Amino acid sequence: MLTLCLDIGGTKIAAGLADAAGALVHTATRPTPVAAGADAVWAAVAAMIADALRAAGDAVGGVGIASAGPVDLDSGTVSPINIGCWRGFPLRDKVAAAVPGVPVRLGGDGVCMALGEHWVGAGRDARFLLGMVVSTGVGGGLVLDGMPYDGRTGNAGHVGHVVVEPDGRPCTCGGRGCVETVASGPSMARWARAHGWSAPPDSGARELADAAVAGDAVALAAFRRGATALAAMIASVAAVCDLDLVVVGGGVAKSGGLLFDPLHASLGDYAGLSFLSGLRVVPAGLGGAAGLVGAARLVGLTQ
Repeated sequence: MLTLCLDIGGTKIAAGLADAAGALVHTATRPTPVAAGADAVWAAVAAMIADALRAAGDAVGGVGIASAGPVDLDSGTVSPINIGCWRGFPLRDKVAAAVPGVPVRLGGDGVCMALGEHWVGAGRDARFLLGMVVSTGVGGGLVLDGMPYDGRTGNAGHVGHVVVEPDGRPCTCGGRGCVETVASGPSMARWARAHGWSAPPDSGARELADAAVAGDAVALAAFRRGATALAAMIASVAAVCDLDLVVVGGGVAKSGGLLFDPLHASLGDYAGLSFLSGLRVVPAGLGGAAGLVGAARLVGLTQ
């Protein structure tokens, strides 16, 4: 039997079919029509489900959903920050009606990313893992003692909102000084432009990385600043959760050594406790597929 898996975010909707070993045998994506309203977003999800079901025939035994959050696992509803037209949207029930007769499991996209990496990605040898995505935002999820950790409501692992600058910039979450305001791609590019980086206003992390590779001092400083903030956050979360591995994916992480070299160099400044001496931080292994794979794993863990 196959598991139908969905990964729903503010930029794109992905659907897949995963086999029992975590291999994706079918995938498809389409843009998320956030400007068109709640019904249009659901219609896009429903169309992806229908296409996947046609590809699977009668072989679907369950559905796993990774959704941008916040999520509410008790009610099965989602209120993604980046899908403003969905507030308290009954996603689990809508999917269950579209795929009747099989179990449907909902999880936050961060914990699904972490779970996918833990199952068949870069975190296969870890018991206590933080999975992170550093891109237009900073997201995360936890796998503790080999199992996904949802927390009270399903939103544990929102590491992008760990405060690293108490007097820092306001954040979209309503707080201030969150690591997302320092280390996300748009935040690094904004800081670089404010400190003399000559680039068009719409330039982002990719252009910043190109400038850093070319030796631009401000671009390099922006990456060091973002990486240092990530190191401080990682050390804090690792101390609380007694982690042995952190897996980092997302668009900014694709810059490779520009991010990871200063991150590794800074980590020792913050992770001083003896039990953190073996903490490892590595690039993710599954790329954009991690959320789909993790959503499929949700179903397997509860059957």
